[in-house]
Amino acid sequence: MPGTMEPRYLLAKNAVVREENFGLLFYTMAGPRLFFLGSGRLLGTEFFRGRFTLSQWIAQKGAAQYLREEQITSLQAVLDSLRAKGVLIEC
Repeated sequence: MPGTMEPRYLLAKNAVVREENFGLLFYTMAGPRLFFLGSGRLLGTEFFRGRFTLSQWIAQKGAAQYLREEQITSLQAVLDSLRAKGVLIEC
């Protein structure tokens, strides 16, 4: 992903995110629907303020040395899926 225009994410207007032991739980008012993101403690709710790309966040947390490229790609795919479902907004 380095060298590409990576997205940053905000929560959609009618979405809420909560930290859980397994990762994150998203709830949308339009539906209502629940979505689970098994990211452990890697992502926190503050990630969805649109300030950082996933690569920047991982580097800031010092987690790059612990994650394989496939794990990062998979996490990005889940974030893109949540965007497609209207839970997140790309900025």
